[in-house]
Amino acid sequence: MKRRVIHIDEEKCTGCGLCVHACHEGAIGLVDGKARLLRDDYCDGLGDCLPACPENAIEFIEREAAAYDEAAVIAEKMRRAQAEIHASMPAGGCPGSMAKMIVREAEPGVVSESGQAAPAHGVNSASNASSSENPFPAPAGGVSTVVNVPARLSNWPVQIKLAPVNAPYFQGCDLLVAADCTAFAYGAFHEDFLKGRVCLIGCPKLDGVDYTEKLAQIIAENNVRSVRVARMQVPCCGGLEQAVRRAVAIAGSQNGVGAAGAVVGARGVAIGAAGADIAGGAGAVVGAVASSIPVQIDVISSDGRIVAVG
Repeated sequence: MKRRVIHIDEEKCTGCGLCVHACHEGAIGLVDGKARLLRDDYCDGLGDCLPACPENAIEFIEREAAAYDEAAVIAEKMRRAQAEIHASMPAGGCPGSMAKMIVREAEPGVVSESGQAAPAHGVNSASNASSSENPFPAPAGGVSTVVNVPARLSNWPVQIKLAPVNAPYFQGCDLLVAADCTAFAYGAFHEDFLKGRVCLIGCPKLDGVDYTEKLAQIIAENNVRSVRVARMQVPCCGGLEQAVRRAVAIAGSQNGVGAAGAVVGARGVAIGAAGADIAGGAGAVVGAVASSIPVQIDVISSDGRIVAVG
C-alpha cells in the first residue's frame, strides 16, 4: 500500500541518535553510525522524530510501505521492556519483576455451587462466619468454590516501585493507583476497581518514598486517559492521593493541557484564597496545577465500605 512514512537523509545524518529515542514505536535504529528506518510497519507516520533531529535530516515521503502494525509494535515494546529489566537485574534477580500483560480467556459464567446464578461479587462485609469444616479447603481451579469470580488483573508487576515507566500496558490506559490494603478491605475489588484498568499499588508509609515523579512519568509518557485512586480511610494514605494529584498536574503541564492557576485540595476541589476547601472542610493543599486528565478518589473504610468519592 502507498502511505506516508519517514525518510532519513544519510548525508545529513550525524548519528546522534536523538531520533531513535524520539520514536516511541522503535522504528528507527542506528546502523553503521547512521539512523535508519528499520521496519516500515513500525512507522505510524506521526513524525515525533522530525523535530528531534538537529540536522533536519528526516522528512515525510509517500511510497509503497507495509501497513502500520500496532500489535507488532506493542509486542516489540514488551520485549524491550523485559530486556531492560533483565539487564538491570543483578545475577539471580527476581523473575517476578519481569513486565508482562495478562490476557484473560472469555469470561466464564458466574455460577454458585448449587448451579444458581450468583451476583458478580460477594457481599462486601467485614463479618466472617466461623466454621467447623476444614479451615484450608482446596480451591477449585484456583478460584473460590462458592462464587466463580473472574480475576481482573491485566498487568505485572503491580508495585509502583517495580513497574517499568514505558511498559506497553500503560499506553492510553485507564490507570488505577491503589493503596496496598484496599484489595483486602473491599471484597469486590477486582470487579469494581480493577476491571478495565491497569493497576499500580503502593504504600507511602512502608515504602518511604514520594511516588510523584515516577507516576508523572508514567502518565505523561503513555497518554494515560484517566486515573482512579483507591485509598484507605487513614491519614497515611493521604500521601498516595497527594502524589497522584501532583503527578497528574505535572503530566498535564508537560503535555500542555494544564489549567493555570487552578489549585486543588486533597479531595480535588478548588481551594479559596484562605486555603480552605470551597466545598467545606480543611484539606491539605497539594499545590498542583489542575489537569484535564480526570481523577477520581475512592476512600475505603477498614470494614469495607466506600465512605467518600472525590
